Amino acid sequence: MKTSIFHPTHPVAATAICLAGICLVGSVNLQANDVQVGRYSLLSATPTEAQANLLATIITVSFPERIVTVGEAVQYLLQRSGYRLVTGPATGPETADLLMLPLPAVHRHLGPITLTQALETLVGPVFRLIHDPVHRLISFELCTATGRVTQQPSSMKPEGQQNGE
Repeated sequence: MKTSIFHPTHPVAATAICLAGICLVGSVNLQANDVQVGRYSLLSATPTEAQANLLATIITVSFPERIVTVGEAVQYLLQRSGYRLVTGPATGPETADLLMLPLPAVHRHLGPITLTQALETLVGPVFRLIHDPVHRLISFELCTATGRVTQQPSSMKPEGQQNGE
């Protein structure tokens, strides 16, 4: 009795079946979160870093002329981020003063930069960014532990605050 070439016990058929199995196993080496979007293209079905960490979003911004203070610039950056700026009594007096300062001309154009870096650039190295990811709130606190901030001499206080005013 003669075996057919298509019979599984035939040497050529057995080799072909074995090769087909190896190719199939090699091509099915997909991750559970991969999605095939084309014949030879796969995409990972996971969130990007910016989607997982909203403050890691890369931005490029040019502030409009109507933005004149640091606080307005911070609010402008946070508009579409999902985060809000803490305001009211929860804001320390130093932070409130900072947010009222005029926006420096050098900060009118930022990026490409992460949202975190942009916020830290606007407030400078004397303030530390505080964020509450649960409530998506942003605030700033004065860095006093580094020794970089010292008590302001009375001769350097803004006009109107001299002599205990």
